[in-house]
Amino acid sequence: MMESSVWAALELSLTCISALSLISPAWFQTATFSFGVLTYCSWPQSDRWNQSCRTFGALDDIPDFAWKVSAAFLLGGWLLLAFNAIFFLSWALVPKGLCPGRGSGKMLSMQSAAATTTIVGLLVFPISLASPFAKEACGASSVYRRGQCQLGWGYVTAILSAVLASLLIVIRRPRMTQVRGPTVLFSSDTEKIILVPEMSK
Repeated sequence: MMESSVWAALELSLTCISALSLISPAWFQTATFSFGVLTYCSWPQSDRWNQSCRTFGALDDIPDFAWKVSAAFLLGGWLLLAFNAIFFLSWALVPKGLCPGRGSGKMLSMQSAAATTTIVGLLVFPISLASPFAKEACGASSVYRRGQCQLGWGYVTAILSAVLASLLIVIRRPRMTQVRGPTVLFSSDTEKIILVPEMSK
């Protein structure tokens, strides 16, 4: 029960971090403009607190094909993380007898798919820096070159969530259990193998 609760809390936290990075407009930014996967903001140079922000309402509104592909992958990765978190939460709340398959490899597969999908989305997104939208904001930007834009906290947070998702896979991976049996010793004096039976405790 305790272990399920810890995993549910970790998965929910990771899902929230990923969602925060997705809605953040601060993936790349200049002194008066910033944009992320789903939102972008502009403000007067002397007044950063007076921001005007907009959201891309659908994939068709996103200005570049690579950007659309990245958004689809990142949203897909987030949905997989959210489903994973819901399953872990249900395992934490449902009595153990009602959920005999808890801790199965299917959840690990879903976590792996979420991490892989998110990483692909993060690798594809900088290709959109060659789009007219990004060039207008960042100046001489191109594929994997940010021009005058600075890397924002939203992109860094998305990278962090992908790293954490990958680490959870490694931590959650089933460990090999040691099979107990007779101990094998090798005596160099007699050049014989000696089998020592396991002592009952």
